[in-house]
Parts: sequence; structure tokens; C-alpha cells
Amino acid sequence: MITGLLGRKVGMTHYFGDEGRVVPVTVLEVGPCVVTQVKNALTDGYESVQVGFGHARQLNQPKRGHLGANGNLRHLREFKTTDLAQHEVGQRLDVTEFRPGEYIHVSGLTKGRGFQGVVRRYGFAGGPRTHGQGDRLRSVGSIGAGTYPGRVFKGKEMPGHMGASRVTTRNLRVEKVDAGRNLLLVRGSVPGAPKGLLEVKHAELDEAKLPPRAAASAGERQS
Repeated sequence: MITGLLGRKVGMTHYFGDEGRVVPVTVLEVGPCVVTQVKNALTDGYESVQVGFGHARQLNQPKRGHLGANGNLRHLREFKTTDLAQHEVGQRLDVTEFRPGEYIHVSGLTKGRGFQGVVRRYGFAGGPRTHGQGDRLRSVGSIGAGTYPGRVFKGKEMPGHMGASRVTTRNLRVEKVDAGRNLLLVRGSVPGAPKGLLEVKHAELDEAKLPPRAAASAGERQS
């Protein structure tokens, strides 16, 4: 079994679970992905499966030669697999790789916020609004002493670029799988904007740290 697939974020909605409770879910379009390369330990030094997702209008000559008859695929990523013999070039993988009740990790690029100050970027309180203070309402404040250390420590919270960074949301529960439309309903939120590229992976779970229902789901997947 391959450890993950590529997909896109569709948006958020709500879903009525088996117990009748309203569950906030994120709709993901997972696949179809095409296997473009199978790497083995003999020729590449490690084992993995390269898959492609999405349509590209134009490709340069090296990519056209690499993809061959697999089409104009826009995104290429590598994933590990439990059995390399199960995969071959040209094979199509879709959302049926996942099952309701299991847990997944979702990685994506967060929304870019541009250059932001410390109040928005780190949640600083800012300066006082009264007592003669009027020009430092959203200022950083002190960034260090003069004599010692005489410098600004590395990692000090300062204004700067916010967002547009890779983030992984771990252990999200799969609520529903729509194989006909390649849709995955996941409890909670995932990083990024709608239509953003995502990596969806099977969670490597420790059953001892999970609630009973989650542990049972992980046991079923391993069997």
C-alpha cells in the first residue's frame, strides 16, 4: 500500500455523523494520481513510488520525456510504499486507498499574509492606549538589553513575512469516502486555500495513545 497521494482542497462544510451530530469537515479531492516512476534499492538506492497529479498546459522537453504516455501531469511527488511489487508505471491510484474511520496527515502551503507586524504575526498585545502613549500602539517594544547581551537573540519575534509556509495537520479522521467523485471528507480543517495542493498520507499511529474508536480503526487498517 502506498503511504499517500496528492489532492486539492475543495472547501469546508458540515456532515451529519452516525450519531446524528453535526461534524465540521473539509472536502478534499484526492487523485486520481498516475504512477510515473517506481524506484528500487538496486538502481536508486531506496524504494519509493513517484506519482503525478493535475493537468499542465505546457511541459518542457525533459518532463515530456520523463512522463511519456502518462500525459501532462503538473505535480510530481514521491511516497513510500509497503510493497513495491504492487505498483507499475501508468497505474492509476484514487481515493479508494483511504477508508472511513482511519486517520491521516495532511500537508499543504498555508495562506500567504504578506509582511505583517508582531500583533498579527505573534499575537502581541501592543503598547498602552493611554498615559501619554500614542505612537507605539502596535510596536514590538524592547528587543533586548544594551549591556548584556548587547545583541538581539536569534528567533526573537519581529515583523516579517507571514504565511506561505508548509504545515502538516496530523491525525485527522476520515468521515466519508466518495469514490465516484474522488472526494474525501475529513474532520476539522487543513492548511491552505481552496484549490491548494495537498499531500494526504496514512497516519502512522500508536494505538496506545488513541481513543478506543481510533485504536480499533488503526487495527483494522493494519490487518
